[in-house]
Amino acid sequence: MPILSFSSQDIDIITGKKTITIRKLWKTPLKRGDRLYCYWNLVSKEKKKIFEAIVEDVDQIKYKDLKNNDELAKKEGYENANEMVKDFKKKYVDKIKDNDDFQIIYFKKLDVDDWKGDKIDEKAMITQRADILFDSGKYDKSTLCYNAALKIDPDDVYLLNKQGDNLSRLGKFQDAIKCYDKALVIEHDNEYIINNKAIALLNSGDVDGALEASDDAIKANPNSPIVLYWRGFILEVLRKYDAALEVYDKLIMIDSENPEVWNARGNLLTDMGMPNEAIDSYNRAVKLSLDDSEMDANALNRMGNAYIDLGQMDKALECYNAAIDIEKDNIDFLLNKGVVLMELHKFEEAVASFDKVLLKNPDNEDAFFLKEECLDNF
Repeated sequence: MPILSFSSQDIDIITGKKTITIRKLWKTPLKRGDRLYCYWNLVSKEKKKIFEAIVEDVDQIKYKDLKNNDELAKKEGYENANEMVKDFKKKYVDKIKDNDDFQIIYFKKLDVDDWKGDKIDEKAMITQRADILFDSGKYDKSTLCYNAALKIDPDDVYLLNKQGDNLSRLGKFQDAIKCYDKALVIEHDNEYIINNKAIALLNSGDVDGALEASDDAIKANPNSPIVLYWRGFILEVLRKYDAALEVYDKLIMIDSENPEVWNARGNLLTDMGMPNEAIDSYNRAVKLSLDDSEMDANALNRMGNAYIDLGQMDKALECYNAAIDIEKDNIDFLLNKGVVLMELHKFEEAVASFDKVLLKNPDNEDAFFLKEECLDNF
C-alpha cells in the first residue's frame, strides 16, 4: 500500500491541477497501476487523508539530470529547480548524490466511490482547508480550494457565500456578485448574503445598486445589526446624512454596546458639522472598546479632529497623545499632533512630531513643509 505525504500548503493537489510528484526511488519502486494513499502532513498531528489515486505512468531520472530541470520543478510546484533542490535537501536527511535515482510519478485522482481504503467527506476536508487559508488572509489559495469544493457541490450556499467573500477580498467584485446571486437563487431571503452583495456592489462603485440590495436585506430582516451598520455606511456614501443618522440611532437602540457603531456615528456627525455630538459618540466608542486598541486609537484621533473644529486645541492635543500612546508610529496621528502644536505655537515640539513622521516616511511632503514652516517661526 504505497503512501504519499504532501504538505498542506500544496493546494494544487486537491484542486486537481497537480497530477505528478517527484520522489527519491524507494526500495520497492512504484509502477503503473499501483494504488496510492495520499495524505497531508503524514508525520504530524495534522495528518489527514486527502484522496486515493492510481499511478498512470512512471519515469526514472538521475539527480544530476533533475537538479537543474526548471520545467520538472515547476510541474512539482516549485518556482524553479533551485527551490526544488533546497526543499529536497530538507526532505532527504542523507546527502543526495548525482547518481541517485528519482521517480517522476504521474497519477490520476480517484473518485471517493472508487476508494478501497477509508472514505472521507472530501468536500468537508477541502472546505476546512479553504476556511483556514481564508482566515489567514491567503485569498489566492483559498479561492482555489473553494472552487474545488464547489465542483463537488455547486449549489452549496455556504461555499458560494464564502467564495463571494473571498473574491471580494481579491478585488473581483463582479465575480463575487455572481456567487452571491447564485446563492440567493437558493436562499432568496438570506439577509447576510444580500448584505454581502450590497458591500460588493458598493466596493465596485455601484452605490445605487448597493442601496437597492440593502433595501432587500432590510426587508429580509429589518433589525439585523450587520445589515443596519452597512446600510448606514451606504447612505453616508450617498451623502444622505439624515437617513444614515436615523439608521445608526436605530442600531444603537438594538446594539448599544458596539463601539464600532458609536465610532461610525461620530464620523457621520463630524461630516455633518456637529462636533459636540461627534465627541459624545467617540467618547462612548472609546469606553466600549476595551482591548480593541485600533478602535480606541481611531476614535481618539477623530475626537481630536472634532475638538479642532471647536477650536479646543488643548483637548485635541490630549486626544492625539492618547491615540499615539496606543499606536506610537501612526503617521496620521503624529501629523495631527504636529499641526495642533503649531496652532499652540509650540513649534519646537511640533518639529519633533514631524521628525518622527519623516523618520518613518522620508518622502512625506506634509511633514516636510510643515516642519519648514515651524523652523521659520523659531
